[in-house]
Amino acid sequence: MTPGGRHQASIDLADAILGSPRPADGIAAAWFRARRYIGAKDRKVIHERVYAILRRRARLTWWLEREGARPDARALLLAELAFAEQPVPEKLALDFDGPPHHPDELSRAERRLVAVLGRATLESPEMPDWVRLEYPEWLDGPLRAVLGEGLESEMAALLRPAPLDLRVNRLKADRAQAQAALAEEGTAAQETPLSPVGLRLASRINLMVTRAFKEGLVEIQDEGSQIAALLVGAKPGMAVIDLCAGAGGKTLALAAQMANKGRLVAADVSEGRLFRSGDRLRRAGIDNVERRVIGQAGDKWLKRSAGRFDRVLVDAPCTGTGTWRRNPDAKWKLTPTDLAELAAKQAAILDRAAKLVRPGGRLIYVTCSLLAEENEAQIESFQARFADFAPLPIERAWAEALPGVACPGKGPWLRLSPARHGTDGFFIALLERAQSPE
Repeated sequence: MTPGGRHQASIDLADAILGSPRPADGIAAAWFRARRYIGAKDRKVIHERVYAILRRRARLTWWLEREGARPDARALLLAELAFAEQPVPEKLALDFDGPPHHPDELSRAERRLVAVLGRATLESPEMPDWVRLEYPEWLDGPLRAVLGEGLESEMAALLRPAPLDLRVNRLKADRAQAQAALAEEGTAAQETPLSPVGLRLASRINLMVTRAFKEGLVEIQDEGSQIAALLVGAKPGMAVIDLCAGAGGKTLALAAQMANKGRLVAADVSEGRLFRSGDRLRRAGIDNVERRVIGQAGDKWLKRSAGRFDRVLVDAPCTGTGTWRRNPDAKWKLTPTDLAELAAKQAAILDRAAKLVRPGGRLIYVTCSLLAEENEAQIESFQARFADFAPLPIERAWAEALPGVACPGKGPWLRLSPARHGTDGFFIALLERAQSPE
């Protein structure tokens, strides 16, 4: 593609993402599938440019509005080019020479805009923190309450692209064997510092075409998510339920911990999400998983299953504030109403989950959120409703699940974050149900 063609494609993809409530990664994947004529190198340039816009959206928008420009996809691209490449407006205009394949010609105002921004720096001392650090203004208070002096470092870490982490499937290989299989195909992988089943790739690749992936030796999973699954403490012969299983990422990890022995239920309200887990389960060689679509309050199967599980994992639907480095568009689609609705949903799920835990069993609550409203506040409220559940100190759970690895936290729950641990932002709490009196 010509530079002008890449510019037009970037504008089109950015416009599709900015104008939709759906996640950017899904939109981008569908957009490129519909344009298979775009080669791999061009796809990479277009994808990286659009995601640069998403990661710098607040700062780019601040400059555009300061200069009197409307922050649409075209203006955001021009601003990104101005800051990233400092192009000479007259030279850039050669790539903006009109249809059918190039963007419309630059207006006089746009030439001036490119010239002004090309002489500026992206960050300005006049920017408020929420602009400079790229998060919605309404979240300034909640984020400061949780992160305190760490706000700057954590928000900066969330602006950097995430690495590609893999979980080794111990049903088929150990970490050294998976590492060797990737190396045979020219892919270098380093051991993750916390997860004993994790590998981190030195560069992003199309993992799906590798033998290691096709044969089920590895799955894509952030190290923080791996830690959450390991802390469930699932063992062979147990009865375990993944209550918000989705497409099955943590279910796969639990099955490997259980060595395919015992009862493992992957439950979700979405039949579509559960259906998508089928291929992953088969590829991983897993045969002890029962997939079950559950309804809302009053579900008969849930009632019959009361008190029957040793471990109940609630990987709760949440704001995803801990995953912004992967999903930089998600923050701008989030509203205070979303947070309130999610908090209510999390409480309802916890109430249902509590009934499934047998006496002496454990409830594991996990979110990929940074916000106290979805984390500590949820657990404190849950304890007020269910006095027979007590927090399990994270050091004890860690020593049981990850012996020989230093625990990165202390207290009744664990917070993982990109700045401190190199993972997505995660909150993990374990609650143990009291034994029945004899």
